Amino acid sequence: MTPVPSGATLSPGTSHAVLKSLLGAWALAACSPEETAAVEAHLTDCAGCAEEAVRLRDAVALLHPEDGLDLDPALRTRVLAGALGRRPARIPVPGWAAPYEAEAARLDALLHDIGEADWRAPVRLSWFDGSRDRGVGRDATVACVISHLAAVDGLVAGPLGLPDPLGTGSPTERTEAAWACAPSGAPPAEVRSAWRDQGRSLVRTVSFADEDVAGRDVDYGPYSLALSDAFLDRAFECWVHAEDIADAVDYPYEPPSSAHLHRMIDLSARLLPTAIAGRRRAGLAPPPRTLTTAGSPGRALHLEIEGRGAGHWYIPLDTPAAAPTPDDAVAHIALDGVEFSRLAAGHVHPEDAAAGAIGDQEAVRDVLYATASLSRL
Repeated sequence: MTPVPSGATLSPGTSHAVLKSLLGAWALAACSPEETAAVEAHLTDCAGCAEEAVRLRDAVALLHPEDGLDLDPALRTRVLAGALGRRPARIPVPGWAAPYEAEAARLDALLHDIGEADWRAPVRLSWFDGSRDRGVGRDATVACVISHLAAVDGLVAGPLGLPDPLGTGSPTERTEAAWACAPSGAPPAEVRSAWRDQGRSLVRTVSFADEDVAGRDVDYGPYSLALSDAFLDRAFECWVHAEDIADAVDYPYEPPSSAHLHRMIDLSARLLPTAIAGRRRAGLAPPPRTLTTAGSPGRALHLEIEGRGAGHWYIPLDTPAAAPTPDDAVAHIALDGVEFSRLAAGHVHPEDAAAGAIGDQEAVRDVLYATASLSRL
């Protein structure tokens, strides 16, 4: 059957056959106004065509659901995650630096989306005061949070031979110095650009550096970390504070990818034995049961992480340098990966952590509190 040519004029006596041939175009809303009027007038008189028109419209609805024109707020995050995981870079980023690169890119996308007024939105920074076993907090703005991230990211610059205007100091000391000297009302674009440019410089430098750069020491004041671990620490802080900002401005924000979150959790798990020992020295935890030599088996807690970042770790309870085996576990904790990470960020109190635990309850408590004590400003 020959369809009506585009632009043709329909006469008042247009045949049934011609009008029936237009039903497909009508169902797709592809008819001209004149054709639409003619078809719809015909449908009031022809039961067969009316039934066919209903079937065609239902079929079109299945092919083209009537979605709203507003984009899904999480679309940018999904597209960015897909782009980061597809085409390999010509100069690859080291695996230990990839989580920081990804989290910085996700936060930068958030900052791109918010308005200038949002930069003054109140943001509550919270962490766990390990010296007093309680949660503490501080009020800031989005701009202050980005300045804080830039100040602590600067710790990584020195070992890489990059400029660091703040010099030495703990993360808290550097943050206070940055906030003290920051110009009042600095334009958001300037704050964002300074943080972003520094982060890109860090990633670019380690991408071109020799492999042994990963082992360089980064001085955090009271302790030091290998450069590779410092990058994981910065990735973790970037995600945690991005969530702080997202909560403040009502922006949808997803946790890191499972592979990246696993690396961050692994760093926390490796820091836990030292954190437990530090709490004991401060009188906040009971003394060790049995001391062993470095590298020997000893009492341990089995930390099982479920969901994103899933894995199994055996945490020495008495001697930080011990090398426990599964047979040495006296307790078992099971935690969701995101929940564990928020506990390590000081956003969840140890008593409120949604943890499944069996075995030695004193060991369980020691590990949960030590995990929260990893947090800081």
